[in-house]
Amino acid sequence: MAKTMKKQRIGLLTGGGDCAGLNPAMKWVVKTAMDERLQWERGVQYEVLGIRDGWKGLVRVEPTSMDIPGYIVPLNPEMVRTWDRYGGTFLGTSRTNPYNPQNDQSKTLLENIERLGLHALIAIGGEDTQGVACQLAKAGVNVVGIPKTIDKDLPGSDYTLGFETALNVITEEVDRLRTTAGSHKRIFVVETMGRHAGWLALEGGESCGAFVILIPEHDFSVQKVCDLVEEGRREGARYEIIVVAEGAKPEGGQEFVTGVGVDSFGHKTLGGIGDYLAQEIRKGTRIDTRCVVLSHLQRGGAPCAYDRRMGRYFGIAAVDLVVNESFGRMVSYRNGRITAVPIEEVVGELKLVNVKTEYDTDRYNGRRSILDHFGRRLEEHADQAAIRHG
Repeated sequence: MAKTMKKQRIGLLTGGGDCAGLNPAMKWVVKTAMDERLQWERGVQYEVLGIRDGWKGLVRVEPTSMDIPGYIVPLNPEMVRTWDRYGGTFLGTSRTNPYNPQNDQSKTLLENIERLGLHALIAIGGEDTQGVACQLAKAGVNVVGIPKTIDKDLPGSDYTLGFETALNVITEEVDRLRTTAGSHKRIFVVETMGRHAGWLALEGGESCGAFVILIPEHDFSVQKVCDLVEEGRREGARYEIIVVAEGAKPEGGQEFVTGVGVDSFGHKTLGGIGDYLAQEIRKGTRIDTRCVVLSHLQRGGAPCAYDRRMGRYFGIAAVDLVVNESFGRMVSYRNGRITAVPIEEVVGELKLVNVKTEYDTDRYNGRRSILDHFGRRLEEHADQAAIRHG
């Protein structure tokens, strides 16, 4: 007798800012969900509907007509076969917040999920996207999250898609700047993304060998930055690279904002700290100082090898959660292994740089001691052994 095969429909969307790693994750959601051998083992035949433009697509879709070719795109393994080679998101994205108090569209969102017949919804995104997913989970929707943000500021996961590729971009761009900086004995201030968390600036600065790194978690003294630059020149440095996160602030100052207003999640558009700092260094040291704002360059380009692999692992794990009906959870990478955490644990707070252990507040740079705690423990054990042996 032929085995009865259940049919279930999975919705898939990407929300928030685009980045490398989204397409690899979507590819492996589709390939894993629709794998013929796995379908027979599970006894479930999945259909995957791609939802264009994130939450906006799920609010504006017309389910009765399946809205093809509008906001709904039926996906299959052949269609996504090459997706992991490309950056951005082929489904598109938006910063629409269906739970925005100024324009609450959550009722329409929930109705459309039901009308589309979605057994489960996989949402790939950062803090805001997972915040909406958390609200849906509380409303009884079978939702699974995949972490994505170049800021790497989601708690509950040691890695978020897009981060490593963005680091590569920072490193490559600074490598290019070094040639002109050295030729003209200039200082270059490089402004990176990073609203509240300084991971991009810190690890990007460490990767490219920046002279000074400034992060949102520790307000900086302009005078101290100037002193460090002058100290470097006295020691023979021909040029300096200073990496600053867009959310970094001078002591006693506020974050720099471009324009007015906020998005539907209440975020201001940051920018301008790089230009400000370059002007202050120029005034304080009389050294030719220029600013380069990397901005959306950090989001673009093909995913690096690491983001392709992590996108694969996260996509497969998300389908595992759907198969096991372990909903209301976000795929996670912790302590070297792929796992999952409740979505509610990753919203509301951000994972910030621990200034005490990850940052050198004297040098305004990455830490210069990594095994200090380990070394102290070794000394303690040696002392105890010496006492025991007289």
